[in-house]
Amino acid sequence: MDKEKVVVAILVSAAVVALAFMTTVQHAAFSKRPIIVVKFNDPVNVGSSDMMVRALAVAKAYDARAIVIVMNTPGGYLSDMVKIINVIGDANKSGIATYTFVPPNSLAASAGSYIAMATNGIIMGDGSEIGPSTPIVVGGTPLEQNHTEDAMISLMESLAQEWGRNVTAAKDMVLYDIAFTAKQAYEYHLIDGISNSMEQALSFWNLSNSPEVTIKENVYEQLLSVLSNSVLDGILMTLGILAILLDIYHPTIILTIFGILAIIAGLVGAEVINASILGISLIVIGSAIMFSELKLGHGFSLMVGVIIAAVGVYLLSQGIPYISSGVPNGYTTQLEVVGLGSVGILAGLYVRWIAAPIRKKKKLAGPESLIGKKGVVVAPLRPVGEVRVEGIIWRAICSSCTAEVNDIVEVIAIEGIKLIVRKVT
Repeated sequence: MDKEKVVVAILVSAAVVALAFMTTVQHAAFSKRPIIVVKFNDPVNVGSSDMMVRALAVAKAYDARAIVIVMNTPGGYLSDMVKIINVIGDANKSGIATYTFVPPNSLAASAGSYIAMATNGIIMGDGSEIGPSTPIVVGGTPLEQNHTEDAMISLMESLAQEWGRNVTAAKDMVLYDIAFTAKQAYEYHLIDGISNSMEQALSFWNLSNSPEVTIKENVYEQLLSVLSNSVLDGILMTLGILAILLDIYHPTIILTIFGILAIIAGLVGAEVINASILGISLIVIGSAIMFSELKLGHGFSLMVGVIIAAVGVYLLSQGIPYISSGVPNGYTTQLEVVGLGSVGILAGLYVRWIAAPIRKKKKLAGPESLIGKKGVVVAPLRPVGEVRVEGIIWRAICSSCTAEVNDIVEVIAIEGIKLIVRKVT
């Protein structure tokens, strides 16, 4: 018993020593305030803006010295850009400095240029670019475009002025859709320096030897990024309806499951980016017309329904302001919409020539297939008797006639398991 107590005491002591050692190591690792390194290698959308919100929360939790954005982005949606700029402002108010490092051959383009200009300092690598920064309102009127552009000029000027940068050069990125190389941006006093390594950039900002906590988009944020494409959302909803409809013709349950998931994903994405209600309404109308194909069976309703839904997909992307070359432009959207319409036409032809005839044939494979067929009386119909149709003897009734053995009759209806016939003269 004494030996067991000694062993237990030794094990407990070892555990305490190990725990104390781990605590000491952890304390040593973060004895200096860490920096939060954000890997911003994504378009500016709801996924990346949520990532920045999370980065600020982590920075506050760790009492970080700074947030360093390692940027390579083509830009993205204006609303998410503004959200990220507000996050940067909140960080500065909390005493957490923010910096942007654009690695060699990377981009701080479009919306990314505003985000970089909002930070305390900017360093770029050789071959990198900042700008252009002109906003675009997809499907917007010239007045909407002008208002958005004027607002972005004011925003860019205020950001440059706040950090003592060249206001004129910053304005030119918006007004004239200009992009500056790292060398040009440094000469025009838009950035603080040129460096080809993260270590040099951190040294310039006096952040060397600080523990680093890396943040990048998690799975949920990546999903939001994918679903923030309005055209993709519309296509998912339309293809989801089409998959469910085709599954009715060829029951597999797999297509139905895919269709339901696609519809849900499309609706979530449309909600995330506040897509056009008119576009969603047209997709719903097109879906209703598509399902009328089950009654009509000629394929044309399916074609028309998909084409109407495709117009809805196009309208989903209209009126959304963005500052990016990474968001689908009008030409790309038109190609995708035409492709979706082509899929609808092919599906309609398939239903017309293959699926509907097969479904109709299956429907008539039972006793209903006897309607219109002729048979021979084998037991007198007065008015009930028996007839042979296609080699099978059936109970039959001829309410408006009498028929003798070997008379010819025609099946006009079915009542339960009894045939309703008429005499053929």
